[in-house]
Amino acid sequence: MIRPTRVASSVLGWVAASAAVLVMAAAGPASAQSTIRDTEVEGIIREWSDPVFTAMGLEPSEVEVLLINDPELNAFATRGRIMGINTGTILRSESPGELLGVIAHEGGHIKNRHTLRDGAQAAGMQPFLMSMALGALAIAAGEPGAGMALVGSGQYFGTLGALRYMQSQEGEADLTAARALEAAGQSGRGLVEFFENMRAQEVFSDARRYPYFRSHPLSGQRIEALRRPVEAASHYNVVDSPERLAQLHLIQAKIRAFTDPPTQTLRTYLDNDTSLPARYARAIAWYRDGQTSRALDAVDVLIAADVENPYLWELKGQILFEEGRPREAIDAHRESIRLKPDAPLLRINLAHALIETNDSANLEEAVDELKRAVAREDDNTLAWRLLGQAYASQGKEGEARLASAEYYFAAGGEEQATQFALRARDMLPRGSNEWRRAMDIVLASGATMDDIDDLDRRQQQRRDRQTVVAPPGA
Repeated sequence: MIRPTRVASSVLGWVAASAAVLVMAAAGPASAQSTIRDTEVEGIIREWSDPVFTAMGLEPSEVEVLLINDPELNAFATRGRIMGINTGTILRSESPGELLGVIAHEGGHIKNRHTLRDGAQAAGMQPFLMSMALGALAIAAGEPGAGMALVGSGQYFGTLGALRYMQSQEGEADLTAARALEAAGQSGRGLVEFFENMRAQEVFSDARRYPYFRSHPLSGQRIEALRRPVEAASHYNVVDSPERLAQLHLIQAKIRAFTDPPTQTLRTYLDNDTSLPARYARAIAWYRDGQTSRALDAVDVLIAADVENPYLWELKGQILFEEGRPREAIDAHRESIRLKPDAPLLRINLAHALIETNDSANLEEAVDELKRAVAREDDNTLAWRLLGQAYASQGKEGEARLASAEYYFAAGGEEQATQFALRARDMLPRGSNEWRRAMDIVLASGATMDDIDDLDRRQQQRRDRQTVVAPPGA
């Protein structure tokens, strides 16, 4: 289920961080951006890209791919091996090879450490780059508001004249991508075709306004330099499989259905279109339009045709949940987990529904699902917030405060994390796993054991002063 997270109500434009530096787009109209979390879309993109990252010499688990809810054509790579792909880039890709080519190109920047190298070389850019990189990291950590505040402030630490990319870096990333695609048994044709298509738009339309072209300067010479090794590669004639084409059409339909107005989706995917992407999109559009019965009927038809699809069960559960029917949503979410037990977001869906039943008998299962989710994704702020809520409802105040500490720790709120961890430490059994985790969070803030011992002494002195000893015989 696509879950947008609000980033900012007024944005100067998304940061294009693709080569060595991060570029702030020129000021534009007020807009709202968000990151998107969706197990299905993420899974398909990782299925395609992980073999290419491996061929490139990157550890796939160390590369974080963010989906940015933005119709602009853009992609970026920045510190911490974080890559961002705008939904606009996914929707404008005419083939899986084109989208994979863009991802491989951004991976090339990560592999070649462009995001680090130019930060040191560009005079006067270090503060700018630091604030922009920290903004991207905050977004990745689940704190998009703080992230975009940092991204926005970055404009004050550099000048537009300093934001130039060297063609040599773009060419280096191109060749790294082409070699990795070849080593992974994929054709680099899609990368060349993507650049050719976008070059034509850049020259003959207003497409040069896209942030991608400001951060990825295209030229005929650059494209030709890429074309030669790609056409000479042994896998040049490898074509996209029917399965991958179907996956691309599916995620494009899902993204459009969740981000476009329902009326627009229904105009795009007319009733006479009986393809799976079209039926999927219409079901989502009806759900978002408040036509709940029609949406549920459509999803049930899809499930009947593919009963082992966890994402259809997830969609059914989400429709019921957001209709205010969390009890009915539980079975659908349980089925989605049975079919895909390794997906943290699906477990969070179930836990959320269990909590919203307001039935204390469901809290233990909710806690168990959330603990399983954070074991796989320990920076998921929604999971930690819900876990704190569940523990508080159970009267487990120490565990609830520890979950709040984890929430702020994942979101980059060091001061708040430390405060909640200190409170949790005083409520948890000394020496327990939870107590030790609270101590870890406190120590991660830079505190030392001497600081903690001093705090304990002062707290004990305060308690001693507050203790009123009753007179004998009272």
